[in-house]
Amino acid sequence: MTYLLHLDATSFDAESISRSVARSFLDTWPGEVVHRDLAAAPVPHLTAAGISARLTDPARHNPDEAAAAALQDELIDEFLGASAYLFTVPLYNYAAPSSFKAWLDQIVVTGRTHARPDGPPAAGRRALVISSRGGSYGPGAPHHGRDHLVPHLREIMGGELGLELEFITPEFSLAPVVPALAQFLDFHRASLGDAHDQARKLGGSFTPGRKAA
Repeated sequence: MTYLLHLDATSFDAESISRSVARSFLDTWPGEVVHRDLAAAPVPHLTAAGISARLTDPARHNPDEAAAAALQDELIDEFLGASAYLFTVPLYNYAAPSSFKAWLDQIVVTGRTHARPDGPPAAGRRALVISSRGGSYGPGAPHHGRDHLVPHLREIMGGELGLELEFITPEFSLAPVVPALAQFLDFHRASLGDAHDQARKLGGSFTPGRKAA
């Protein structure tokens, strides 16, 4: 087993629900962890130089293209060097935080991480996404169908990168702090407790190619 790549994309630190559930996973994870905190050290958004660097001979790169290519190489090598993945990606305005989208745009590169004749090099590796949300987006909820994070990550990370994705989604994280949601406090506590239980279980069994029972 090589390392687990752990990416945090939540803006909060110690008080983050997504991070706290991730810690439960890490408590039972038996191997090495490489951690990248996209809140503390954001990855730059993809620039014109970053795109053109992918399309031109490295020997002809200008300084901006060379710097952009070096960043992409670092992030892609880190991504491909992992055997499994842990992402904290809370739901912000019905989608993923822009910090996580910036990272994805840097590492989704045709011919390197996807769209290769032999398939994506990370295909079949397991990835857990922990995504807390302020309300509820499940069947029957008023906001059902407005979660654009899970479908997008299934398309990009599951479809294009070939990862075996699993999700833990603690709900009503705003219930303790928003009076209008106080009626859902018990639901929030139950959802959070279940999320921690799931994370601990997965952390002890999350080895490449092996799914939890």
